[in-house]
Amino acid sequence: MRLREDELNRFGEDLGRGLRSPAIIGFSGDLGAGKTTLVQAICRGVGVAVSATSPTYALVHQYESRSGPVYHVDCYRLRSSKEARDLGLDDILLQRAILLVEWPEKAGHMMPPLDRYFHLSHDADPQFRLLEER
Repeated sequence: MRLREDELNRFGEDLGRGLRSPAIIGFSGDLGAGKTTLVQAICRGVGVAVSATSPTYALVHQYESRSGPVYHVDCYRLRSSKEARDLGLDDILLQRAILLVEWPEKAGHMMPPLDRYFHLSHDADPQFRLLEER
């Protein structure tokens, strides 16, 4: 589906409002395709009180919501799936948290199965193209 930025935000907020933990959602696509924008909207929808920021360099950000912990993980900088061990995914899963993962494919076999997966790309400016693959 093709969405303007405001529509992408509404979609994410609606998704977040209906999200229950535990949940694992993956997001892939080109740089600047709207992955973090969608994650931020989901966080607002699930009730995260602070503005979610990109964990590109920190790799993992944790937030509290009305549904419990929410983790935003960015695997973009991982050079191999072995590096994904340091993300603490096993500990996150034990918390029955909501896990939002950008670039999950970079974590390889260390990534737990996704409940939903979205691929985003740029379309005719200023639109985003959102494809749900699971």
